[in-house]
Amino acid sequence: MGEWNRYTTQTKIEELSQLCRQNYRIDPELYTKYDVKRGLRDINGKGVCAGLTNVSQIIPGTEENGETKLGKGQLLFRGYHIEDLVNGFVSDNRFGYEETVYLLLFGELPSKEQLEDFSALLRNCRTLPPSFTRDVIMKSPSEDMMNTLAKSVLALYSYDHNPNDTSIANVLRQCIQLIAQFPSIAVYGYQAFRYYKNDKSLFLHQPDPKLSAAENLLSLLRNDQKFTQLEAKLLDLALVLHAEHGGGNNSTFTVHVVSSSGTDTYSTMAAALGSLKGPKHGGANIKVVQMFDDMKERVHDWKDEEEVSDYLRKLLHKDAFDHAGLIYGMGHAVYSQSDPRATILHSYARQLADEKHCADEFALYETVERLAPQIIAEERRIYKGVCANVDFYSGMVYRMLNLPNELFTPIFAVARIAGWSAHRLEELLGASKIIRPAYRAVKEWEDYTPLAGRE
Repeated sequence: MGEWNRYTTQTKIEELSQLCRQNYRIDPELYTKYDVKRGLRDINGKGVCAGLTNVSQIIPGTEENGETKLGKGQLLFRGYHIEDLVNGFVSDNRFGYEETVYLLLFGELPSKEQLEDFSALLRNCRTLPPSFTRDVIMKSPSEDMMNTLAKSVLALYSYDHNPNDTSIANVLRQCIQLIAQFPSIAVYGYQAFRYYKNDKSLFLHQPDPKLSAAENLLSLLRNDQKFTQLEAKLLDLALVLHAEHGGGNNSTFTVHVVSSSGTDTYSTMAAALGSLKGPKHGGANIKVVQMFDDMKERVHDWKDEEEVSDYLRKLLHKDAFDHAGLIYGMGHAVYSQSDPRATILHSYARQLADEKHCADEFALYETVERLAPQIIAEERRIYKGVCANVDFYSGMVYRMLNLPNELFTPIFAVARIAGWSAHRLEELLGASKIIRPAYRAVKEWEDYTPLAGRE
């Protein structure tokens, strides 16, 4: 048998992939027959309870006699309503992400002195190890910054003097360092991508110890390091709203699953990044922006609700954009009538839209938010209400901040590393068993046939 060339190998792979399609398929009716919850969710989208948590709580509506009724969505961090937390730091005209990280990690709101000390600790941990940027980030840059983040996190294992120790003090140290370093890794990865892949100028700024996390990210990213206070405050708000969202979302559940095996922090966070990268999870905000880009080209009058509605129906019928049959940014696994994160971001994003002269585009988003639930209800069989989720407005906010599309999901990770860290600590402190759900086997038994007798 001669050597295989690339064409022969690819042809053989295509042939074998047909076997996968043939032998991996499971009849969807079997899930109903055996009462198996696909995606660990019931027909209404409610998740199967797999654990207990003190970190955060998602409430899709109101509680009456122990039952949840559909209504205004609520989100609580450590028992505090997200609206109260946001109103607190906004009314004080200060940044809120550092306070949110403290609350998630330690379970209580910090005093002024505690917040100042913790913020200083985060700033002190921002510096990457010597030569790390050159030896890890700048080499073999990826076109996807989530892969760059994951690669870098795994590489940091080698720079840690005690990487495998899962004592709480050591894991807390590792988590705080990662929370502080994620903005630099993400931005440096993007700068390397621009330089090597797009032939753009290379700018690598050092973190500024005087700046907040949001200010620092904008300073690192922009060539002139300049930004307005409104820009920094909106990015800070986005970081707060993305910092945590219950133990059952895909990436956070990944943290619990992987942590339960007893593995190290770097492997755990790399696994969570792999989950968040997916377009059904953290990558959704990019899809929203791309969908609106297509809509703005095809809808001639953005104020004509009939024309906008027609485009939305084309989306659902797979006749527009990516032909996936989805209106991106609409609908959520838990919320039905409102996502509190989307509601908050919407209210503050209006100010940025005015500053950036994007009022017409912002009005289009509001029109779609209002019309889409009605159209989805008319065109689809749904079991609960549909509302705009946080991705609906976060993509537009990032676009108005002149953030590149390549950093949309990494910024989600920059925020969510706080929640991941809290859940990792919770799993290590509160659980003793490795997480191992069951899968029911439905393949019929086969009689073994010797090789010589197989066709």
